[in-house]
Amino acid sequence: MNDPAPAALIDLNADLGEGFGRWQLTDDEALLSVVTSANVACGFHAGDPTTMRRVCEQAAARGVVIGAQISYRDLAGFGRRAMDVPPRELADEIAYQIGALEIFARAAGARVAYVKPHGALYNRCVHDEEQAAAVIDGVRTAGRPLPVLGLPGSRLHEAARRAGLPTVGEAFADRAYTPAGTLVPRREPGAVVHDPDAVLARALGMARDGTVTAIDGTRVATAARSLCLHGDTPGAAALARRVRDGLEAAGVRIRSFA
Repeated sequence: MNDPAPAALIDLNADLGEGFGRWQLTDDEALLSVVTSANVACGFHAGDPTTMRRVCEQAAARGVVIGAQISYRDLAGFGRRAMDVPPRELADEIAYQIGALEIFARAAGARVAYVKPHGALYNRCVHDEEQAAAVIDGVRTAGRPLPVLGLPGSRLHEAARRAGLPTVGEAFADRAYTPAGTLVPRREPGAVVHDPDAVLARALGMARDGTVTAIDGTRVATAARSLCLHGDTPGAAALARRVRDGLEAAGVRIRSFA
C-alpha cells in the first residue's frame, strides 16, 4: 500500500494596521485570529506609530509573524497611485519604513521577519527592474537578509535572489489573474473576487494544486507558499475565517513560512 500524500502546507497573510489616527480600515484583531503572517503598514500608505505598535503587540501575543508592508509615500492615495521615485530615494524610504516597524516589533518582543511591497509598488516591481532593485537595496540597507514576499517570477524576486535574499511566492485567492500569471489591475471589471465560495475554491486550488483559473478561463501556475487575504474589503475578517476553516477541513496545514 502506498503511503498517503503529505498534506499541503500554506501560510495565510493579511495587510494590517491600515488606518491613520482615528481612521481604521482593517479589523486587525479579527484578522489576527486567522492569519499566520501580518503585513503591517509602515506609515507611507497607511499606519501611524500608535497603530504600528498596537498591531505588533497583538501579533506577538498571538504568535503571528510580523512583516513590513512597504509602500510609495502616498497616504492620500493609499499607496495605489503610480509614482516614479528615483531609485536612491526609494531605497532610503524602504529602509526607513522597515526600521520604523522594527522598533515596535522589538518592543513587543518580536522582530520584523519579512518584507512585502504594497499596492502600486507591488505591481511596479513585477515588471520594473530598476524599481525592484531599489526596493531590494532598501531591504539590504535595513541590515538583515529578510525574506521578500511577492509574486513568483517577478523582477522583485529576481533582484532579491541576486542580492542573496530569500524569496517567498504569494498568491491572491480574491484577485483575478491574467493568463500571464499577473494580477488583473483593480481598475478593470472583475479584478476583485467577492463571492465567498469562489474565493475558497481558488484558495484550495492554489494550496493543493498550485494553480488558479485566469480571467480568460485558462489555468496558470501560482507556485505560492503564502496566500494573501485582503483586509480592506467589507466582510474581510469573516471571509478570511471561512477560507482558513475550509483549507483546514480539506487537510491543508496552515503555518507561517518564517
